[in-house]
Amino acid sequence: MSEDTHNYKKAYLREKAARDELEMLLEDKTRALFCANQDLEEKLNMLKNQQVTLMQSEKMATLGTLSAGVAHEINNPLAYVTSNLESIKFFKPTLIALMTVAKQYINKSISAAEMETLLVKLDKESDIDFILDDLDELLNDTHEGLQRIAAIVNNLLNFARPKNNSMAMANIRESLEGAIKLLANQLKTCNITCSDDELPLSYCNLSAINQIFVNLLLNAKYACDLVQDQQGEILVNLFSDEKNIYIEVSDNGCGMDEKTVNHIFEPFYTTKPVGEGTGMGMAIVYNVLKEHKGSIEIESELNKGTLMRCILPIITLPDSSLAC
Repeated sequence: MSEDTHNYKKAYLREKAARDELEMLLEDKTRALFCANQDLEEKLNMLKNQQVTLMQSEKMATLGTLSAGVAHEINNPLAYVTSNLESIKFFKPTLIALMTVAKQYINKSISAAEMETLLVKLDKESDIDFILDDLDELLNDTHEGLQRIAAIVNNLLNFARPKNNSMAMANIRESLEGAIKLLANQLKTCNITCSDDELPLSYCNLSAINQIFVNLLLNAKYACDLVQDQQGEILVNLFSDEKNIYIEVSDNGCGMDEKTVNHIFEPFYTTKPVGEGTGMGMAIVYNVLKEHKGSIEIESELNKGTLMRCILPIITLPDSSLAC
């Protein structure tokens, strides 16, 4: 073997060894990046699941706050439904007697004269005219009361039921209407004024946005209740421009100092007494807005009230970054 051939072979082997080493290093780095990426995906999924769980826990805590008011809202229609049914139960023997007489006449077991005699006697004993006048009203009132109870329960279920974070084209005004109905009893201590323009449909999670309204309204109500000798006033304003939908909730309550405003979105931060607040309401509001690529602005001054302004971009086509 010539010296040139020998030198070439040595150089080739050195180059091959270096190439093999680089390929092995590249493979190790690729494997490490793949494992790191898998770990990040697992942690991201875990964070998403924890956020869903956290939002559901806050819903349950809010439902605890609403429970007394909801019980009152259900008891009112339930009371007159029960009373009406008692009245109808009182009419039952007369109604059965009337149908029995009618059936006997149809079966020809009594004559027309006998039927007339039985009906006259029944009318004197039970005042059929009164029953006819009252029965229709009793049934209508009972139906209305049951519809009210069904609506209250439906609003509760819509708020409490875990959602799959489904995004769809929707009108945000629906969330406001649902929140007002859900909080009807809690907000009785305040005058509520709603001002809303025609809003465009936007791609959003309506269930999550419902939590924005519920938390903002409950906070406004709490702030108003802290001010004595003053009627609480809450104004909800919904409007839009070419790019955004704006949700404004303002009140004439106690207001907040700069420290509270700076910490209000921190999880578990609350100014309410122990047992009255979870400290998660505004953190949930912030996260929902963030998921919708939105933002929130706060204007507040002690003893002068607070304005919360949520800004949601109008999304007309599904955005993969918003889909869950």
